[in-house]
Amino acid sequence: MPDLSEEQIKEEVVKLQTAVYEKTGYEMRYIRPPKGEYSERTLAITNNLGYTTVMWSLAYDDWDEKKQGRTEYGKEKIIANIHPGAVILLHSTSKDNSEILGDVIKKIKEMGYEFKSIEQFEK
Repeated sequence: MPDLSEEQIKEEVVKLQTAVYEKTGYEMRYIRPPKGEYSERTLAITNNLGYTTVMWSLAYDDWDEKKQGRTEYGKEKIIANIHPGAVILLHSTSKDNSEILGDVIKKIKEMGYEFKSIEQFEK
């Protein structure tokens, strides 16, 4: 987003918000900058649009379609890097994530962690 004009950023965010609402009925309040790329300017623009920017603290290269079929790798990366307050980024395009999510959630809970929404986390 840092390379986009203010108008382009607004257009992208509005298109995203509309698509999310039409598909889920959910009103977006949070935004994650694509690829984690942001600037003070882009943060100000999305903030002025009413969004809170949320970054992640744990991710792996699950977005790469050429690197699918590594379910054990994905589990290990997530479990080995879990920590208090972790915000885990998992891409919905990853077939591996859909296969490992149940096991990962179970293991993380066994480790004594709990899952919360961003709204609960802020409190």
